Amino acid sequence: MSGIDTSGIITKCLGGLYTVESPDGIYECKARGVFRNRGISPCVGDSVTLENGVISEIGPRKNCIIRPPLANLDQLIFIVSTCSPAPNYLILDKFIAIAEFKGITPVIAITKTDLGDSSPIHEIYGGIGIRVLETDYSRPESIDAVREVLSGKISAFTGNSGAGKSTLLNAVDPTLDIPTAEISRKLGRGRHTTRHAELYKLAGGGYIADTPGFSTFETNQYDIIRKEELIGCFREMREFTGDCRFRDCSHTCEKGCAVLEALERGDIHKSRHESYCAMYDEARQLKEWELK
Repeated sequence: MSGIDTSGIITKCLGGLYTVESPDGIYECKARGVFRNRGISPCVGDSVTLENGVISEIGPRKNCIIRPPLANLDQLIFIVSTCSPAPNYLILDKFIAIAEFKGITPVIAITKTDLGDSSPIHEIYGGIGIRVLETDYSRPESIDAVREVLSGKISAFTGNSGAGKSTLLNAVDPTLDIPTAEISRKLGRGRHTTRHAELYKLAGGGYIADTPGFSTFETNQYDIIRKEELIGCFREMREFTGDCRFRDCSHTCEKGCAVLEALERGDIHKSRHESYCAMYDEARQLKEWELK
């Protein structure tokens, strides 16, 4: 591989070895030491240049999430089950805020629609312009809709452990054959262990990453949003902020807050504002060193 000069996309990173898919083929290679000196690490999703079989250049990133390290995402697909586990709207809103913060399109795919009511998810998120898909394995057209959304894009699946991420991925493209496991009744979470980021090339075009299942305590691993930046990550709220009485309004309790007035009118869903307030309180308590 020593004479290869080409460009491509990193699809896997494991133990300092990078798998790069290029028009010429798939290569396993290392990165130049110069990146370490600059404090840069190539990550899955990066567009890179290979010279003499080594990654010599990393292209500009339009976005990057911290853990798992993924770059240049077009979409984050949030897998939400109607039950077992029930939707956790605070965690979902945290991840949607990260997507908005990073300029990544959020999409929701609902699983286990035969076991519970999906209408609240449609009402809350469809109502603010987020695409919501229902998946039903007895209706092939519902899986076709997911394929269509993924086609030609770099996307990542994320969601509560046990929500059915890997099952849905395998239904979208059976050639992926991603291992799954039943939910552990004892722990109440999935035993599927996605430990590293990897992009899978889809038969219908595009790439998809299956990410580790998250828990309540892991959302900050994707990124940290300052309290001043948070309102901009709630699309239905930010349009009202210019009408608040005070410039430094937190939109949580102040008199003359246009966001609270919109909430009172029903223009903002209560659960979304509750999530915003919880996240604002968390962001307010962050220490300066945590923001660096």
